[in-house]
Amino acid sequence: MHQSINPTEISTAELHQILLGTVAPRPIAFVSSINPNGVYNLAPYSFFNCFSSNPPILVFSSNRKVKDNSTKHTLHNAEHNKELVINIVSYDIVRQMALTSIEYDEQVSEFDKAGLTPIPGDMVKAPRVAESIASYECQVNNIIALGEHGGAGNLIICEVVKLHIDTSIYDEAGKIDPQKANLVARMGRAFYCRAQGEQIFPIVQPVNIQAVGWDALPDHLKNSTILTGNDLATLAGVEQLPNQSSIHTYQTKHPFNGTEIEKHQAAKTLIAAGKVMEAWELLL
Repeated sequence: MHQSINPTEISTAELHQILLGTVAPRPIAFVSSINPNGVYNLAPYSFFNCFSSNPPILVFSSNRKVKDNSTKHTLHNAEHNKELVINIVSYDIVRQMALTSIEYDEQVSEFDKAGLTPIPGDMVKAPRVAESIASYECQVNNIIALGEHGGAGNLIICEVVKLHIDTSIYDEAGKIDPQKANLVARMGRAFYCRAQGEQIFPIVQPVNIQAVGWDALPDHLKNSTILTGNDLATLAGVEQLPNQSSIHTYQTKHPFNGTEIEKHQAAKTLIAAGKVMEAWELLL
């Protein structure tokens, strides 16, 4: 059963927690900036993502505080300097990152409080975090205010002018290895998640084909008590179903005398092993 909620009929604080608890996990922009007095500022923002590759655009939101409608130092610095650095948070620095969420006075540097090392930017005055696996020096192209009340966002649209990547996160082919990157994301309330180990998985779905789709699945598969929606979507993702010749060849080599439920269980095992066409040949 779903609960239906009108966002105007609950408090902003309640709505905020629902949004953060369900629109998740969210990557964290660990934003370093410099205030008009030259003090380094560092703060995390989880309303953040990448929105363009050409030009390279990163966007995060510095929201007005729900409790008192005040705005944050990062927003003030971005407005003043039109530049900043977005650093990426890995598990190795997640607890230090959390320290920077404390509301220190604007003349206090979170770099000092969190024990992190500032490195001067090449293209911007703001420093980057030496301990971060990736840092993006950015110019601020635009700031869009989304409202005037507590909880309203201020979209800070940033164009990357230089990036720094820790080569230790590359694999042998020179590509970023998610296991080595060991990224962290924000959930709701005090919860985070870590992209490591078995939590990282591939989904291979070619987008340059016309998949047969869910509507091509026989009813006995759609009604299966064994095959999940993910299993069925994997079956639906093939470009074409096996022909009668390949079905006959497979079933001759692999005769199956079990029940329909056992057949679905065997197909589920094949799907998990990436043998999708064999699963089709077993099922048809």
